[in-house]
Amino acid sequence: MFSGIVAATGRIVAVTPLDQGVRLTTDVGNWDLSDVALGDSIAHNGVCLTVIAKEGQRMQFDVSAETLACTVGLAEPGEVNLEKALRLADRIGGHLVSGHVDGVGEVLKFAPIGESHELVIRAPRALAGYIARKGSITVDGVSLTVNRIEGTDFSINLIPHTVEVTTLKRLTPGTKVNLEVDLIARHVERMLAWEKEASASDMQTGGGQS
Repeated sequence: MFSGIVAATGRIVAVTPLDQGVRLTTDVGNWDLSDVALGDSIAHNGVCLTVIAKEGQRMQFDVSAETLACTVGLAEPGEVNLEKALRLADRIGGHLVSGHVDGVGEVLKFAPIGESHELVIRAPRALAGYIARKGSITVDGVSLTVNRIEGTDFSINLIPHTVEVTTLKRLTPGTKVNLEVDLIARHVERMLAWEKEASASDMQTGGGQS
């Protein structure tokens, strides 16, 4: 579990093909890895990956073909947002993030507005129902607040600090980004769906106890 508060930006420096997926080598620069061990989870652009090797300031991670098929930014070298998994005693400065990407969105606009930036993203239609004004959304591993949503397009205001310390500063129209919707929204949807399923089942069987 993560918070969506990016701790560092690193760089995928090598992508080695495997039979089913790839092996990433990530250079984390001067990020402190003294508390990171084999088997720990490190989010890359919002994707939860497991440390399989560690040497100096470089770590390796295996990424399955399934993960590659539903995310972006992991199939080739490039800069990535990094975050260590939460401890139970950590502050949650963003929101609870699972590191399991729900879909890929497309940047429509990224432009300065005063000191801040406006980011407009088009979400997959299947995810739009989970995105709400003033709700939380994770974009490439960064916890953000939705300012406005119209159809499948939603707008976010990025403060200067967020732009400075994450890879979001590199976004341009047409860029693909990893999206994870709020966990609460997914659970509410499942609860409502189950209520409808249970009600329909009761009607078919006569319902209730005799």
